[in-house]
Amino acid sequence: MAHEIVLLSWWASVFGLRVKIALAEKRIGHEYREEELFDKSPLLVKSNPVYKKVPVLIHSGMPICESLAIIEYVDEVWTHSPLLLPEDPYQRAKARFWADFTNKIYPVGRKARNVEGEDLRAATKELVAMLKLLEGELGEKLSFNGETFGYVDIALIPFSCWFYTYETLGEFSIEEECPKLMDWVKRCMERDSVSKALPDPHRVYELNRELKKRLG
Repeated sequence: MAHEIVLLSWWASVFGLRVKIALAEKRIGHEYREEELFDKSPLLVKSNPVYKKVPVLIHSGMPICESLAIIEYVDEVWTHSPLLLPEDPYQRAKARFWADFTNKIYPVGRKARNVEGEDLRAATKELVAMLKLLEGELGEKLSFNGETFGYVDIALIPFSCWFYTYETLGEFSIEEECPKLMDWVKRCMERDSVSKALPDPHRVYELNRELKKRLG
């Protein structure tokens, strides 16, 4: 039942968005509780005492932390179709490698949002290099899992709502640098699970401006 499954997250968290998309793909009803970035709820702190961060999935009172671990848990507990991870052990291991690689986008993107001049150019160059590696792994496939939307797609697609912010600040175009990757983004956005979860990129850009003012 939905009340037995609670997702603690924040609307602009790429990691929380991963879980929202995974739950939607698996058609799992749940209660969503929005957290405040600077005023974390006692439930969040209790459920994730180590990092005190979203997302946390609470299933029948049991908290599961860290987005990729949550997605794997969801796929293992609710075994109905669609399966998010490949069944083949090698392909599953490969998917875990690339999903973990997408985590490295976050610190680079965060740096690009908060520096200027040469530091910004260096961060932008590093970000583009990472996206090109992912584009190379995607190749000519429709998704990172081949024909079907899956684990790595879910891990990466939430970052796309921050692309406009990276491009605007870094004065570059991801479409020009990684056209196949952006075609993949457009395909992902055709899925209800993705389009209904991801916030508007312009809203995310305004959020970034507000955070920079607040944090100095």
